[in-house]
Amino acid sequence: MTIVSLDQTSLDELDRAVAEKELRETPAIKQAAIQELRQLLADDKTLHYDDSDEFLQLILRPVKYYPESAHKLLQRIAEFKKKNDEVLQNVSPLTDEESFFKSRVLNVLVDRDQHRRRILTMCLGKPWDPRVLDTDKLFRMLYIIHYGALMEPKTQVHGTVIIMDFGGLSYSQAVAFTPAFSQRLLTFIQDAMPLRLKAVHIIFQPMVFKIVWSLFSRIIREKLRKRIHFHNSNVSSLHKHIDKSCLPEKYGGTSGKIDYSCEDWYPVIAKFEDTIKVWHSYGYRKD
Repeated sequence: MTIVSLDQTSLDELDRAVAEKELRETPAIKQAAIQELRQLLADDKTLHYDDSDEFLQLILRPVKYYPESAHKLLQRIAEFKKKNDEVLQNVSPLTDEESFFKSRVLNVLVDRDQHRRRILTMCLGKPWDPRVLDTDKLFRMLYIIHYGALMEPKTQVHGTVIIMDFGGLSYSQAVAFTPAFSQRLLTFIQDAMPLRLKAVHIIFQPMVFKIVWSLFSRIIREKLRKRIHFHNSNVSSLHKHIDKSCLPEKYGGTSGKIDYSCEDWYPVIAKFEDTIKVWHSYGYRKD
């Protein structure tokens, strides 16, 4: 049985080289950016966030250490939480435990890709029963998983890749995707997710997928659109982006079968229940 775990190890030499090249992360830039962002937060009486070096660095990385951009990102996160409070209320591993055990829709591969990016798989076809895991519960799971990813320094630097597997998608599943869900998901990804999303790979999509795509395509901005790749049933096309050695057999890879699921990931992320609850309390001040 494969052992799953969050990787909280420090950056190695290669990680640091990527951080410097792609994120402008040097000791001098980092120190100056953290100090400036801390001051911006101190002057902003509308926001409540941790101002520790560790947390501020986490926010600065996806915006390449530009403090004003990081401040705007924190404002967008706060606004997103406010607008989606009904869906995200009390989100935490403990509150959402049932979703992790009753569905096998989401999974995080233990193998990173050749660029050291985390790979999230979303099986939104045959394995997904919208009656068991509706789109609100699905989004809550994604939100918890994103908190887990934020705890990994290497993922902060290298980013993430998503494989959206629509194999076996039926008409009843396609219409379960609502305009509200598509708007919420894309607003989160494009405006309020403090992670580097490097690519989205859509695979095994049947004809009925057009219903789903019609909801999403109209609100996808150019930056994200350029990072979306359609592969149909052509796994060789996927291999042009993700090396076979990093993929399981299901996607024509050589890393073996997937013998773990979100059920196995649950106890890993549940250990960080307290941290996630604290992070989820950040946003607009409530006083």
